Amino acid sequence: MSIEYLKKAHPPVQAIDTATGETVQRLLAEIERGREDVATRLAREFDGWQGEIVVGEAAFAKAEAALSEGVKADIRFARDRVFEFARRQRDSMQEFQAELIPGLVTGQRLIPCQTAGCYVPGGRYAHAASAVMSVGTASVAGVRHIVAASPAHGDVGIHPAILYAMKLSGAHTVLALGGVQAVAAMAYGLFTGRPADIIVGPGNRFVAEAKRMLFGRVGIDVVAGPTESAVIADDSADPRVVTADLIGQAEHGPDSPVWLMTSSRELGQQVIDLAPSFIAALPDVARAAATAAWRDYAEVVVADTREELVALSDAYACEHLQVMARDLDWWLANLNNYGSLFLGEETTVAYGDKCSGPNHILPTRGAARYSGGLSVGKFIKTVTWQRLDRGASRTVGQVAARISRLEGMEGHARTADARLAKYYPQERFDLGTLGGHGT
Repeated sequence: MSIEYLKKAHPPVQAIDTATGETVQRLLAEIERGREDVATRLAREFDGWQGEIVVGEAAFAKAEAALSEGVKADIRFARDRVFEFARRQRDSMQEFQAELIPGLVTGQRLIPCQTAGCYVPGGRYAHAASAVMSVGTASVAGVRHIVAASPAHGDVGIHPAILYAMKLSGAHTVLALGGVQAVAAMAYGLFTGRPADIIVGPGNRFVAEAKRMLFGRVGIDVVAGPTESAVIADDSADPRVVTADLIGQAEHGPDSPVWLMTSSRELGQQVIDLAPSFIAALPDVARAAATAAWRDYAEVVVADTREELVALSDAYACEHLQVMARDLDWWLANLNNYGSLFLGEETTVAYGDKCSGPNHILPTRGAARYSGGLSVGKFIKTVTWQRLDRGASRTVGQVAARISRLEGMEGHARTADARLAKYYPQERFDLGTLGGHGT
């Protein structure tokens, strides 16, 4: 494989972050002991929120009134696209029953979780789209009770666009909580009496660590890391569009990697040359984030063939992957590891982030090698069932007894013995010997 790095990432050396884990562990323990009182105190200490934790109807009405009709129309557009895609995901999942041998009937059921917790960040940006992605997908999946949480700041409360999106997308309860206290409240059932079966949604490192620590007690979507975006491009790509897309994603944060993989050395160099001016044109907060992300985490890689680019991309296993190259169907058929794929110049990650339909809560840090993003399937348990008549029990029971004894599990074997003796008292069966291979 012929690979050349025109720009190589040189991330700053990070000390092992034990402080975050220790802080989260302490807070989770405090909240579990002190319950609602501690969660309320932390909301006041960390976010300055003095109001009610459970958001009432008046707050939803106030939020809706504060938004322009255009903003509400845009949120409804996003909601409708996300709902439609999620419905098609749900419809692609099937319950079934099948008779594997005469008298042995098996099946699969799809059962939504009872309670889901949806965390929506509320820091630098008003993440209305995240509310739609998490709450809306849970709603389409058929979750019976959806608890959403987002930080409420000072006297302002939760951003009105987030509140409107939560209500529009089907949240049953909204908590004015952020950070660890929000995740803990949903996991422990604080303020609702409904402990979450699964908690989803992006957040800062404290939110991510709280979800990781609680995994097992509750389900989670992903252990989220910084947002990642990659572009695969050949010499047909427009360097200005490629640069705009990379820098547009770099504004997520100072540690958000952006990667260009290209078969055109000229294109790669043009993007490197253009990036500083694109970053300089951003507003202050975005410019600071993109400057650090491009400097420390961006890479531009040149490979000779598209097969080499596929191998590179699959090794990165990027959260967001764009392709601006000829023969898009070939790339769709051959790329394997990504959270979500965006094909063609007319398609960009921001569309998926905000409103085009597929979910934007996606795997990071290489997890796309084995996991997809948030979908209705995350909220639905695929469970199995079986039923045998006596004839099938006669056939299956003999094999089950022999395998059980082969494995040294005599108790298991005797559950089959009991049925065969009851149903067929006049017959003798080969039921195996303990630790052996049959009689």
